[in-house]
Amino acid sequence: MKHKEIRLESGIITRAAEAPGLSSRLRMGVQGLCSLIEANSQIYQDVRFRDSQLVIDGFNLCYWLYFRSGLDQNHGGEYAAFEDLIGKFVKALKDCRIEPYVVVDGGTDITDKKLETLRSSAEDRFRRAHAAALGGRESILPPLAKQVFKQTLARLEVPVAQCFAEADREIAALASEWECPVLSNDSDFYIFDLPAGLLPITHFQWEAGGRNGSWRESFIRCKSYTTSSFCTLFNIQPHVLPVFAALAGNDYVKLQELTSCWARSAPAGGGSAGRLKVLLCWLRGFQRPQEAVEAALRLMGDLSRQREAEVLQGLSLGTEEYQLPPSYLRRFFTDGTAPPLLPEAVGLVPDWARLPLTQGRLTRHMLDVLLLKRVSLGVMVDHSSLPSAYLTSRPLRQVMYGLLLGGGRKLRVEETDREGLLLGSCMVRPALRGVAQQLKLDSLDKAAHSLRLQVLLEALGVKPARLSGLPPHLRLPVAVTCYWMREASPPPDRSLLEALMLGLVTGEMHRESAGSSALRSMKTHCSQKPDLGVAHAYNQWQACMKDSIHLNQLLGCPLPEPHIAWLYQGPLVHQLVDRLRRATKPELLLSRNSTGIQLYRALLAAVLQPQETTASSAAGKRGKPPQQPEPLDDLTASLQRLFLLDEDKEEEEESTAGARSAAIAEEDPGWQLVSMRTHFRAKDRGH
Repeated sequence: MKHKEIRLESGIITRAAEAPGLSSRLRMGVQGLCSLIEANSQIYQDVRFRDSQLVIDGFNLCYWLYFRSGLDQNHGGEYAAFEDLIGKFVKALKDCRIEPYVVVDGGTDITDKKLETLRSSAEDRFRRAHAAALGGRESILPPLAKQVFKQTLARLEVPVAQCFAEADREIAALASEWECPVLSNDSDFYIFDLPAGLLPITHFQWEAGGRNGSWRESFIRCKSYTTSSFCTLFNIQPHVLPVFAALAGNDYVKLQELTSCWARSAPAGGGSAGRLKVLLCWLRGFQRPQEAVEAALRLMGDLSRQREAEVLQGLSLGTEEYQLPPSYLRRFFTDGTAPPLLPEAVGLVPDWARLPLTQGRLTRHMLDVLLLKRVSLGVMVDHSSLPSAYLTSRPLRQVMYGLLLGGGRKLRVEETDREGLLLGSCMVRPALRGVAQQLKLDSLDKAAHSLRLQVLLEALGVKPARLSGLPPHLRLPVAVTCYWMREASPPPDRSLLEALMLGLVTGEMHRESAGSSALRSMKTHCSQKPDLGVAHAYNQWQACMKDSIHLNQLLGCPLPEPHIAWLYQGPLVHQLVDRLRRATKPELLLSRNSTGIQLYRALLAAVLQPQETTASSAAGKRGKPPQQPEPLDDLTASLQRLFLLDEDKEEEEESTAGARSAAIAEEDPGWQLVSMRTHFRAKDRGH
């Protein structure tokens, strides 16, 4: 693969504005380093970037795109708008003939070197999520955003690789071998010795673009950073730079004795950047890393042998992360070869899983379960007084754990999750019941489709007949909604279900219409604080959706994977609940679209069929009386007939809907969810 030219022009450009509330929250690594470099912007060179490969720190970009865009953070996410934004970003790269290669994190580091950092970071996110539930903007990524990110890139045919462990070293190794830049906002990339440097996302002006007379000269304005420019400015030896990161305190090592020492010598008000400048001045006197380490130990005074050994080990761990191994993803990107497993994973991860794991078609949590028997659950915008939404989907994860680990009596998986504002843990027993007992992990990819489908539907407590009349790509969301209606606590009321189904139908109609014009007509802003009860209910639905997608993927997708971006639009659905609770009939909100009304009724009918009794329901809801479905007015007996109405009836319904729409518009001008015809019925008949 040929390295292409990066055109540079010397000079200094002004600091780019950051998204509100973002700042260092996306930056791991050396705290304060980004601020130090921004304060010394002569380190950078102006870049007109084009005609090159580019290795992208995937999840760093995911966070940056979402938060800087102003998309919803308080009502569960705006996924369709996020998908549209990702598409625009990719187009901007391709217009400049930039070849993106996206690399994302895999499983948690098996050595637990960053465990303390991860736990502290989780509790910080819990506090911010609580503040966001009260209306603040706290940069909490919605629960399905990473799935939307990966699925969208796959649809756009952007090469994506999911590492078996953390991605930083592999990103740096790949960029080093290809001699192309890295795009990231992680301060660790200021330490890696990258031949073509780092392009900080904060200065990557992809929306502005630039041209020199024709499309052949399109470029993206940005800044380029190299370690050589850093070392020249601060007059330190390049091979001492990793020691600088370790002594400063990064994700792998926290040496309070030393950081306090640098802080005491820093000028008042200098903050982390001032502390780092003191450390850099101190490091100027050392030619070799070992000299600096030995001097640092002396600064710490008399240490016990045990403490000295701990410090040396910490510094060793902190520096070795910046030593680059050969890239194991290079062949994956060039010829699709699955990389070898990490030594500790051999014998635990089946060989068939290597390629789908690398492609991101299997959740990275699979590696944590198999290697660590521990899973860290996500953070959602929720009030701290409410239980974690992930409790509702735990039975689904138990099935996944059972498929991965078997059904041994003593087997347990430690789940770390929110308990109030603190990080708690619970030992969860894998579940291997019914037909799932016939499946073995080593041969799971070869199991019959019917068997894998039965395992999935048994986990969700849904009979196949309930889904048979629905479009294939909507069967998983409907099955998840059936599970949610049965397992959520408190039980969702009718308005919550109807709003969710209306949102699903609206997404489907606009997805079928395809294009940004549909997206603009659908986008609805919701500035008020979220209703805590509504938000908690939909958090539970998203948790169930997320874990069901993971289980479906592990089983080889016996149900088609849905187009995730169009399943849920938080601001829209929250406003729908408000409308429905003010006695607006659901069908009136689907004005002038009989196809949308038909689909809505079909989805609602499938969910409101009498619930089946399942093992997971009985185990999780002992003593809870079964819910009685409410009657559904004007529901056609056969779901298939809903999609095969003749044109005369369709025109009659449209006329009626139009009259109702006029009445609603008089009450609430401009309120319409669906305003366009689609080809849903014709496409459905083609399956």
